[in-house]
Amino acid sequence: MNFAQDKGGSSRLTGFGLVVLVHVLIIGALASGLATKVKEAIKGPIDVKVVEEKVKPPPPPEKVVPPPPDIKAPPPPFVPPPEVVVTAPPPVNTPAPQVSTTPPPVTDFKPTPPPAAPAPPAPPVTGPRKAIGNCTKMGKPEMPALNWSGQASYKATFNVKNGRVVDVQFTTLRGANDRKAERAMKNAIQAALTETYECPGDMLLEQEFVFSMD
Repeated sequence: MNFAQDKGGSSRLTGFGLVVLVHVLIIGALASGLATKVKEAIKGPIDVKVVEEKVKPPPPPEKVVPPPPDIKAPPPPFVPPPEVVVTAPPPVNTPAPQVSTTPPPVTDFKPTPPPAAPAPPAPPVTGPRKAIGNCTKMGKPEMPALNWSGQASYKATFNVKNGRVVDVQFTTLRGANDRKAERAMKNAIQAALTETYECPGDMLLEQEFVFSMD
């Protein structure tokens, strides 16, 4: 084994380590010295000032000059009004009132008669009224051709609606003693009422009819 070669290698490593250590110490010393100088430079006095903003004072108020007093014109000279003389009218001779000693005539007092009482109203018509005077047109019934002689009379009671006869009822006053002749006469009366009678309004009327055959 070559021990001389191993000793030379270890001494080289030791020297190299010493060189590195010296450099590290030098760099550390430099770094600490610079830091101290920086701290001393910063430690200087610090002066803090508050800057106040200057506010301009408001302008002085403007002086208000009062207007000059009105110069009044001198009053006009006093002129006295003209004197007006009023003359009193002459006295009017008024005649003295005449006093009459004659007493006024005495008039007889007559009381006013009370007003006459109004006439009582006419009682309302409850039954049928006469066709004469209420109808403007009234035709005669035609005489039927019958083999009958004598006299017969009938009273017809009929209703009028809107001026026309709508319903007829008969009352025999004197019969014909013949049913065929009596029926023919009533038919003639009903035809005359419904076809020829004109009665304005709505009402209940009656009319008598007499048949006479020799």
